[in-house]
Amino acid sequence: MESSSSIFDTSPSALVRWEEPNTENDHNEMRGPMALPPGFQAFSHALYQSTCLRPQPGHRVDLVNNGLVFDQICDAIRQAKESVHIVVFIWRKCEPSDRIVEALLERAKEGVSCRVVVDPWGSEVDNFGPTVEQRLRQGGVEVHYFRPLSERWLGRIFGRTHHKLVIVDGKVGFTGGFGIWKSWQGDGLCPTEWRDTNVRVEGPAVHDMQLAFARMWQECGGALLPESCFPVLPPRGCAHAGFIESAGVSGISDAERMLRMVFAAARERLWISNAYFTPPKAILEQLLEKRKQGVDVRVLAAGPVHDWRIVRASQRATYEKLLKGGIRIWEYQPSMLHSKTVLVDDWLGVVGSTNLDALSLHRMREGSLVVADRHLASGLEAGWHQDMNCAKEITLGKGGRGRTNPWRRFARRVTQLLALDR
Repeated sequence: MESSSSIFDTSPSALVRWEEPNTENDHNEMRGPMALPPGFQAFSHALYQSTCLRPQPGHRVDLVNNGLVFDQICDAIRQAKESVHIVVFIWRKCEPSDRIVEALLERAKEGVSCRVVVDPWGSEVDNFGPTVEQRLRQGGVEVHYFRPLSERWLGRIFGRTHHKLVIVDGKVGFTGGFGIWKSWQGDGLCPTEWRDTNVRVEGPAVHDMQLAFARMWQECGGALLPESCFPVLPPRGCAHAGFIESAGVSGISDAERMLRMVFAAARERLWISNAYFTPPKAILEQLLEKRKQGVDVRVLAAGPVHDWRIVRASQRATYEKLLKGGIRIWEYQPSMLHSKTVLVDDWLGVVGSTNLDALSLHRMREGSLVVADRHLASGLEAGWHQDMNCAKEITLGKGGRGRTNPWRRFARRVTQLLALDR
């Protein structure tokens, strides 16, 4: 058998001239509509055809930004009567972890079924296991790791669960970008405290969040959840919402299908806030096409405080083409921007765990809440304006911060390489 080095030219110069992974051809053929007829019904119909998700009425959805998510999660856990289910990519020993553990142990002692799934790569088994896991198990909380780590490096990063889910009594759900770690404390205004966006939701979409947990729980070896975990959910508000789960695929994932339909729905405004903004070519072209249609397209990306330098360089490799196409770009300055949100016009929003990068779109288990609600859209807009006060706009002018250089092209090729089939 040939060695990998004889099959691929992995020199920097080869990666710079390498155009796109093979999967891009499939993506271009499955491009879908660049625009939809106006209104919720047209969007709902398009989303249903693409992903089998049709947003349902009867939801209350509230934004929970930054460190406030820990307060609300702990409050919800302490009110649990039947079950508490948690799945997260990152859970490590820290003060927020201690608070959540105490709340879980308190409810488990009272007979509430508490089940936890963590990703062993994101949560660093050597950190989570001897401290957090041990306390949880001793207190009656069931704990499973999602997919044991492979000895191969790429096997460690492919196929992980990147979900951030908390479901209480099958009635209240949380999702967004949070992890259970000290980086998510505070208000996102200093380097050690990340800026993130999450939601608390009540209504029918919680069933789908619970179902996402149940599937991962079974894959980890857990038993089927009892029927009581899926109670009848009466209307709780006016928002239409739906939760979409996506798993890694070699073609186009449900996460990407959803995003394309959301982007296509934009007629006046399309504002994207994303931590790892390295989207595939087809999505970049869709954003440029929306701008040609007269849509105000903006991107808020992570700035100088970043946990993956190569991803930031790859992200910046997309700027020049977007800027020349009239799309405005900002980088968040005080801390790591970790949000994954989309705002369309004044009525549609997306909040979840899905990054606009190869790993999220092709290699990870992800989840996002799609919400048609003017109140939520107004909240997302207010958050955008607050973040703009802490961001720098990127331009092609003096300094050339928006221009592509060889290092950025190289970084983009590397991150695209991670999208290839194993």
